Amino acid sequence: MEKDAKIYVAGHRGMVGSAIVRQLEKEGYHNIITRTHKELNLCRQDDVEEFFAKEKPEYVFLAAAKVGGIMANSEALADFMYENMTLEMNVIHEAWKNGCKKLMFLGSSCIYPRMAPQPMKESCLLTGELEKTNEAYALAKISGLKYCEFLNKQYGTDYISVMPTNLYGPNDNYHPEHSHVLPALIRRFHEAKVAGAKEVTCWGTGTPLREFLYVDDLADACVFLMNNYSSDETVNLGTGKELTIKELTELVAKVIGYTGEIKWDPSKPDGTPRKLLDVSKLESLGWKYKTELEDGIRLAYDDFLNNPMRAER
Repeated sequence: MEKDAKIYVAGHRGMVGSAIVRQLEKEGYHNIITRTHKELNLCRQDDVEEFFAKEKPEYVFLAAAKVGGIMANSEALADFMYENMTLEMNVIHEAWKNGCKKLMFLGSSCIYPRMAPQPMKESCLLTGELEKTNEAYALAKISGLKYCEFLNKQYGTDYISVMPTNLYGPNDNYHPEHSHVLPALIRRFHEAKVAGAKEVTCWGTGTPLREFLYVDDLADACVFLMNNYSSDETVNLGTGKELTIKELTELVAKVIGYTGEIKWDPSKPDGTPRKLLDVSKLESLGWKYKTELEDGIRLAYDDFLNNPMRAER
């Protein structure tokens, strides 16, 4: 990307989009276009057509999405499928129609089969059944990456897709019911510490294995790949390291300073048993994560403490 190129970051107010904007500015890109949801509803095709026809961005980072944890995904399957599929198709299609040089589509590691061989390689896509609790979201993301692939094959575009692992960091969503596991734990243990609660009950058994990537590392990888990668096949973005939810919970409690008892409710769903990305492709391209998990959790907790309104979302 040229330093003066016009770059559109869709979803710039979210955790991922805001990190990409920070990274672009850090690297000297200054012609960055953004729109809030009120200014541009990406689910409205006419509005997206008008925006692209007027602005003609040369590069697009598609980080906008309707996201949430297990509860949000399983309670609003239709909403997650419709909104994600609609907004991504609108943006990708209009980017193509208006001659966008390159587009990056950000997916999610939940696109891979529930029982995929671990760690999951990019090639295991569509080789088995999806995890039911986030099937709708996964199907929408698979459709987006496939549309990019098909545009490349049919029209010779240079549209790439990346599949991040579980993300956390500044500007996360700390909603008590609709957030992902790590920010949910940060909020729960913070509130327990403040209230002097003697115990905290967490969902499931604590046995599933998960991988976490600090969002500023993700943004660094995204800009790196936009400048150094072109192919139909997606690229996994992660650390290649995993830990159990129980270990994660204990680490969050340690960072926050909560010293009470941690209990588990096995009647609640665990989700996928294991979800580790094979990041050998990413590393072979010349990129590796920088932020270790405990350091990242400290940074995320600082963000939570300094931005109390985020906890209300």
